[in-house]
Amino acid sequence: MWKAKIIPLIMWQLILPFNFSMFTRIYNYLLHILFPRCCVCCHVDLAWDNPVPLCPACAALLKEPGPLICARCGRVLPSGGAHCFACRGRKGETYKCKVIRSAFVFNEPVRCLVHALKYRQAQYLARYMGEQMVRRWENIPELAGVNYVVPVPLFKKRYRRRGFNQSESLAQALARQLSLPLDTSCLQRIRDTSSQTKLGRIQRMQNMQGAFACSDNGKVKGKIVLLVDDVCTTGATLEACAVALRAAGAKRVMAFTYARE
Repeated sequence: MWKAKIIPLIMWQLILPFNFSMFTRIYNYLLHILFPRCCVCCHVDLAWDNPVPLCPACAALLKEPGPLICARCGRVLPSGGAHCFACRGRKGETYKCKVIRSAFVFNEPVRCLVHALKYRQAQYLARYMGEQMVRRWENIPELAGVNYVVPVPLFKKRYRRRGFNQSESLAQALARQLSLPLDTSCLQRIRDTSSQTKLGRIQRMQNMQGAFACSDNGKVKGKIVLLVDDVCTTGATLEACAVALRAAGAKRVMAFTYARE
């Protein structure tokens, strides 16, 4: 009698995982027929079982910075050396953001990913981009010992207009996968700065002065803080954030971005 009850139960437990896997594949295939996906960069159709938002050709173009980079800001150094001109000698000692590293060089596929996340409300990309940052993180020992992950904040008006902060989305994905504490409230943008697109390095630094403040000194006091942003161009925004965090008592500030121009 008991065999008549136990044996079917065991068989069902063996078949159930296979059924769920099969049904999931069928569901994904049908979903792809109804809502076909295309590459974020070149817009070619993606295979129904392709788990990433880039086609193989565009994904192959993703390039890590290096092999020679500035020891502080992470800028690619085509001629070698330890530091770029902006970080060389005593100039490097004045920066509050001591280390800046990036997952990829800002090329066309990276630009498409960043712009889709930032301007086309493609927030689903944050998880994929965060996973890529985690894989790069494992090969960057300079960023070890972090106590807090803090995203670069948006000004309130810009946040309301966009509806989300792309840096916060990346920071959430990164912190979750690395099991690091995330704080999205202690650092605030208190001044709405003008666009930095057409500004040079010195102008960018001046434009960002006093743009950030730390509202809760107790959270970062004595801590090693990791700033997270989507793109680093000159490091002016990251440096302005680091100034506010160090003024609040942070022991050390470093930064990790998805892309480096």
